[in-house]
Amino acid sequence: MERLKIGIITQVRVTSTRLPAKVLLTVSGRSYLEHHLDRLARTGLPVIVATTTNFNDDLVVQLCTEDGFPVFRGSEDDVLSRFAGAAREHDLDGIVRVTSDCPLIDPEIVAAGVDRWRAENDPDLYISNCLERTYPRGMDFEIFSAARLYDAEQNATLTADREHVTSYLHQNRSGEMRLLNLPWSGGGSQYRLTLDTPDDWKLLDVLFENFDADQLNCAQLVKILDEHPELATLNAHIEQKKLGE
Repeated sequence: MERLKIGIITQVRVTSTRLPAKVLLTVSGRSYLEHHLDRLARTGLPVIVATTTNFNDDLVVQLCTEDGFPVFRGSEDDVLSRFAGAAREHDLDGIVRVTSDCPLIDPEIVAAGVDRWRAENDPDLYISNCLERTYPRGMDFEIFSAARLYDAEQNATLTADREHVTSYLHQNRSGEMRLLNLPWSGGGSQYRLTLDTPDDWKLLDVLFENFDADQLNCAQLVKILDEHPELATLNAHIEQKKLGE
């Protein structure tokens, strides 16, 4: 059987509301976006950046081009169509969806998810590690077939479904999806290793500068936060934005 072509698509835009241009902030000599892309590249899968046609994102395109990552530009608000365009342009059979505010995403965890999705060999299967929260925020991925992405692109009418890409799939609006959550027993689900607010930035800065976080996996990062509760409190109060906000 022909091996399916699976690629990682990460969404990026610099007009984020809570911390504008957050992925272009730098730490340890590189932007947070580059740390994110470096980690994804370690999976051995193609990594595609899906950004917007907004001129503010020209900087994203420039940075990714210099680092050798392909970029697809599409709608700022209809992120579902942007993902579908990126998948088509790169002729993907399967898509790993991640978001660019995860500079410490663990490539081994993502790769294991892809192995599982391949093994199941079911185009109607949606696999994620965040249907139920067992990982720290910042480790999230979702995997689904291009066929299901194109079906959502064609049939999703709710604004939230267009903006959040996968809600049409994981809410099973088609009635044809099989959902599978891959849980984690390593703890740390209360922690935020994501870059969404100034307080998240404070924590990540400390982890990169003082603990060489770019070299650590999820378990090692959780261990640091377990051993240094004063670090975890830097962003423990942040409320995650709800679907539709």
